[in-house]
Amino acid sequence: MNEQAPQSDRTSNWHARLNEYQQRLDSDPAEVLSIEGRLTRMVGLTLEAVGFQAPIGSRCEINGAGNNLIEAEVVGFSGEVLYLMPTGDTRGLVPNARVRPLRSDSQVPVGDELLGRVVDGACKPLDGKGPLKVKDRVPLHGEPINPLSRTPVREHLDVGVQSINALLSVGRGQRMGLFAGSGVGKSVLLGMMTRFTEADVIVVGLIGERGREVKEFIEDILGEEGIARSVVVASPADHSPLMRLHGAMLSTSIAEYFRDQGKQVLLLMDSLTRYAQAQREIALAIGEPPATKGYPPSVFSLLPQLVERAGNGPPGGGAITAIYTVLTEGDDQQDPIADAARAILDGHIVLSRQLAESGQYPAIDVDASISRVMPQIVSAEHLQQAQSFKQISSTYRQNQDLINIGAYASGSDQKIDEAIALYPSLQAMIKQGMHESVNWQQSLDGLNNTMQKPVPKQNVMSPMTINQPQNGF
Repeated sequence: MNEQAPQSDRTSNWHARLNEYQQRLDSDPAEVLSIEGRLTRMVGLTLEAVGFQAPIGSRCEINGAGNNLIEAEVVGFSGEVLYLMPTGDTRGLVPNARVRPLRSDSQVPVGDELLGRVVDGACKPLDGKGPLKVKDRVPLHGEPINPLSRTPVREHLDVGVQSINALLSVGRGQRMGLFAGSGVGKSVLLGMMTRFTEADVIVVGLIGERGREVKEFIEDILGEEGIARSVVVASPADHSPLMRLHGAMLSTSIAEYFRDQGKQVLLLMDSLTRYAQAQREIALAIGEPPATKGYPPSVFSLLPQLVERAGNGPPGGGAITAIYTVLTEGDDQQDPIADAARAILDGHIVLSRQLAESGQYPAIDVDASISRVMPQIVSAEHLQQAQSFKQISSTYRQNQDLINIGAYASGSDQKIDEAIALYPSLQAMIKQGMHESVNWQQSLDGLNNTMQKPVPKQNVMSPMTINQPQNGF
């Protein structure tokens, strides 16, 4: 009797499922029945399903309560169990809900119709301007480019910021990082570069940031003229980690499309750190062990896969000049994501909290910043002046404490005397208003005038004069 009871239960379950399928066919004869599975477990954002097979990256549809359809993506598997991650709200999920695989290819719509539009990580409009009327589609994950077929970075790019043009010159097709802690002004500097940079198309990816910034960025920073040649992909912090990942990849796919059309593209992504944190959430949820400061190894493999998609294409084509913001938590420049980003980017611009608190904007720490392609895109004279600027600034910063407390005796060191005399001019050159644009030639003229200013001579008494008795005493 005990052995027959489980068999009877299984038979009853099969009869129940067959009756369910028959009812579905009777209610909608046009419905095509496909292989389906069922939801067996949900922990946090991770869903577990059994009964079907689907490749990594494919989409599935889950029937929730009240015929609520919930979309999810396959992110992993273990044996016969598939791990899914929802792309949106999970309210309405119930045990044993039907799971139906949809498609295995990740294609995104692209085209000139995207210009002037604001979309989310799934390329759905957020601006209320109606549906996207685009026909072309490209892979979400992109196609790798043979490194030997890339055009070298040989031309400078005018970004409209004097300190960057003159001291940290950016080239067409360069990937640059903007490193800063919270509240130091990286979004403002990013906005300046958005308005002033010469580019045919601007693609902005707002990944994991505050939702309030989306409308402010569009209205206050881009404006009507800027939005006309821009595509904004917004996946703020309240979106699922999967949508934040897709937002970054979608931004890059759109930029790749316009690059392949031969256009000069400026890709701005705020921020690369939030992209890494989204992957950390997914990886830890499906059981990947943490490594450095809680970041699993998959994070450090995904970063170069995203960044390497930007840059120059084959000769005769366009270019993607990418600026990625990197949030250094606690102003720690050795943060794992910051350290990994520095290794794969073509340079980094560091914003200093100390300079921001002293009233210098943009708060660029020239001594800690570098552009790795600058020697290939500027003249020898320009490069020499920029190096001299950094040497003088570094000399002053190294001796700043002695100078401030009056412990340094003027005339003791010629280099320090020169740094003290020129430092106000150096700081004045770095400062720039957020609505002020300084083009490439003006930046070079400003650097040249700053470095050629005469250094005032110090009236210092010699040691013999100081020790010589006066008035016979």
